[in-house]
Amino acid sequence: MNSNRRYMRRASVLAPIAFIAACATAYVAPADRTDTVAASGGHTDHVIIVSIDGLRPDAIERFNARTLQRLMEEGAWSLEATTITPSITLPSHTSMLTGLEAEAHGVTWNTEDMDTHGHILSPTIFTAAKRAGLHTAAFFSKVKFQHLAVPGTLDHVQVPTRWPGMAWAESTIDHMKRYLRTARPNLLFVHFADPDLAGHMFGWMSRPYGSAVRTVDAKIDELVSIADHTFGAGNYTLIVTADHGGHGRSHDTDDPRNVQIPWIAWGEGVAAGTELPAGIRTIDSAATVLWLLGIDAREEITGRAVTAAFDVR
Repeated sequence: MNSNRRYMRRASVLAPIAFIAACATAYVAPADRTDTVAASGGHTDHVIIVSIDGLRPDAIERFNARTLQRLMEEGAWSLEATTITPSITLPSHTSMLTGLEAEAHGVTWNTEDMDTHGHILSPTIFTAAKRAGLHTAAFFSKVKFQHLAVPGTLDHVQVPTRWPGMAWAESTIDHMKRYLRTARPNLLFVHFADPDLAGHMFGWMSRPYGSAVRTVDAKIDELVSIADHTFGAGNYTLIVTADHGGHGRSHDTDDPRNVQIPWIAWGEGVAAGTELPAGIRTIDSAATVLWLLGIDAREEITGRAVTAAFDVR
């Protein structure tokens, strides 16, 4: 009874924060583009990469995340991929989007303080795609991602900038849906923060954490439907992964529960029904995206394309 009362009190605190966050999303949004660019020499013209902040691989089955399970059945997947250490949000996402180890990109902080740190200096996949003449868009759910929204690299970007500095999955998917009514980006990045927020507040693998996983899972199903309508079914490749896992109420050590992440590829060119071998790292996501779009990865990128996930070579 006492634990239920504590849960209800915490939920009552979380609800108004969720409402405020949904209303407090700000944009840095250039004019939407309606034209389509072909990714010359690529395996697909459109790549969507989704990061589910704080998603532990074992949470997919534990909380019956049906959409992710379907994507795994119909795609290529590993539940033994790993992120960098320290396994914290901004450094991990920087590695995911640059293909570099933390010591190479230099992002060791995890705050929204732009005055102290500014934009990251290492080129991202958005940088490479723009140089190739492709269209890019990103929907970030935490204010700290403004470090990754480097001017000139994104045709459209959403970053929540007002208190409490985050956006829930429902808000993120709604903004993405509106954008895709008139735009067909070659590279689309979508970040969902809900599981990480629930993990820090209530604990990883707790009931609220499971609810957050299922909420994001439902939004990914909606994302697929929107992408089918925008690009055409079978005309894009989707990669779903995470920046870190977690246990207790944290995730900043090298504990396997923090470092292990899922990595799922689905859609155009994917070798359906393929369980991928262990060894995939978050830095491989950047190299895979560039390879899919036909963009030569820079020599200094540490990551390697996960070509085993695809029928094309």
